[in-house]
Amino acid sequence: MPNGILIIDKPADWTSMDVCAKVRGIFHEKRVGHAGTLDPMATGVLPVFIGRATRAVEFASESEKEYIAELKLGVITNTQDTTGEVVEERPVTVGRDQVLAVLDRFRGDIFQIPPMYSAIKIDGKKLYELARKGKEVERKARPVCIHELELLESTGPADYRLRVRCSKGTYVRTLCHDIGQALGCGGCMGALRRTMAAGFTLDDAVTLEKVQAAADRGEAESLLLPVDAYFAGRPDLILKPEAEKKLRNGMTLVMPALPEGEYRVYGSDQTFLALCRAERGKLITVKSFFPV
Repeated sequence: MPNGILIIDKPADWTSMDVCAKVRGIFHEKRVGHAGTLDPMATGVLPVFIGRATRAVEFASESEKEYIAELKLGVITNTQDTTGEVVEERPVTVGRDQVLAVLDRFRGDIFQIPPMYSAIKIDGKKLYELARKGKEVERKARPVCIHELELLESTGPADYRLRVRCSKGTYVRTLCHDIGQALGCGGCMGALRRTMAAGFTLDDAVTLEKVQAAADRGEAESLLLPVDAYFAGRPDLILKPEAEKKLRNGMTLVMPALPEGEYRVYGSDQTFLALCRAERGKLITVKSFFPV
């Protein structure tokens, strides 16, 4: 059965779940999940986990992400992007220098009020379901971190291209909306392309067309990255057969000389077994990836 990570360059007008459904059909594998939802209008890096690799999704979704976003000033919409209904248009009297200056307010730790058109649940109901019924409810501001925010270029009299590197949970369209509010003219997001997620970049990504073409040749699995590729930043640890047997049986290994931290753990035959954590002289399994 296929197991691994497929980095998809998501096309516009597809939901992230549409991509998973397509991948599910191509690989004939029910266990398919993705890390980090992209709105239908967005394109770019969507890590898709297949088979046993789905056990790594919980780690991938926690990582920071990077985007190229189009900021459109003077236009306010109900979705905070150009797919929504325009609720107000204002004249734009600010230029590049004012935009550059206001970006400082949005770098580092900030608070965002989640948009109504989002999948966040309040009292068991998704916000976008309420928004579609014309309802608006109070939302609490949530902390996020904008690690990097760069003005790349001006693409029109009131349009700018931004590079955003941010934490999990950041809404880039809300960032564009808030920048517009800070400038006094309002704004929304005109386009979004994710360039990095879960440590993977556009250089790692393939189109759905390429995946389908490979499948037609019977070569789709050649596009899969091994699940341990996601944990490449951790040191590796190779176990001897006796220790491997204990780990496979769910036992905690006593390894007093092992420095504390997380490890990619392999069997003596180089088979990736688990992500483990060493602490207080013991090696504890965080998540196993071997078949049982």
